[in-house]
Amino acid sequence: MAYEAHPDRYDTIPYARCGRSGIQLPRVSLGLWNNFGDDRDRGVQRDIVLRAFDQGVTHIDLANNYGPPPGAAERVFGEILASDLAPYRDELIISSKAGFDMWAGPYGEWGSRKYLLASLDQSLSRMGIDYVDIFYSHRFDPDTPLEETMGALATAVNSGRALYAGISNYDDEQTRRAHAILNDMGVPLLIHQPRYNFFDRRPESGLFDALVELGVGGIVYSPLAQGLATTRYLDGIPSDSRVRTANWIDEKRITPEYLDHVRALNAIAEGRGQTLAQMALTWTLRHPAVTSTLIGASSVAQLDDNLAAASAAPLTADEIAAIEPHAIHRLVDDWL
Repeated sequence: MAYEAHPDRYDTIPYARCGRSGIQLPRVSLGLWNNFGDDRDRGVQRDIVLRAFDQGVTHIDLANNYGPPPGAAERVFGEILASDLAPYRDELIISSKAGFDMWAGPYGEWGSRKYLLASLDQSLSRMGIDYVDIFYSHRFDPDTPLEETMGALATAVNSGRALYAGISNYDDEQTRRAHAILNDMGVPLLIHQPRYNFFDRRPESGLFDALVELGVGGIVYSPLAQGLATTRYLDGIPSDSRVRTANWIDEKRITPEYLDHVRALNAIAEGRGQTLAQMALTWTLRHPAVTSTLIGASSVAQLDDNLAAASAAPLTADEIAAIEPHAIHRLVDDWL
């Protein structure tokens, strides 16, 4: 049966202005990092993307290396776009990134002009589209002049292969420099994508202030700390959890101290009538620098549960104060 988008899709989720641009993003956006590789069911992947769009999630976030294998998420999304969402392309904000290891040799990662523009062309080919709405430098490259990296983003925009430029995983000083370089080239810096959650609060130490000052939007990734900002581990470690299946979460992080703080956070969430995951998302959205928060989803049910955070009541001052002693930077994460 041919897909038809829900006629009331824009009545469900709130949107926010992205910095000082003309773009509005849904308060919760869908990222295809972990659940859109060749190791997952194609039918479930399609159902998740279409359900998200039916709920008003217009922003789909990808990167060249999302999979597995690298490139698979873009290819899978391209198939869904071609089969179902092509009539709605102008209603979508599609982003991709380049910066991490993608192919062999010295031109397959980091921030050179050659890598970024070659990667963008590959991404467009995999998705079967002429342009992305946002193209990001996925990480700062300490060995490439920032003028070269930003120049590649400017070329992407000026050539029509991207509508907007973004950066990800840059600190506040790097962000200010990137903004100034792009500004001199006549290309606005639309958006920054940092990691931010209860246990990784680095953006609060200067980056968020810079985004507000510069008029740059913010979209945060890993708001659930790969499941650590949920109740996933309160009753043991499930066999299908990321602690068991992913390389970047170690069982040693599930400590008695961590569990005590998560139980306290869960009690606050229950008092609000939310799940802990929903409150974790609401917490990221409390900051004025955050335009949108990025979620992943392995099922439609999980997607729906997390999207409920977009329309939840804001945290009160008392609730924020109650959360503060338990939202401890680096409590579970030594990857900082």
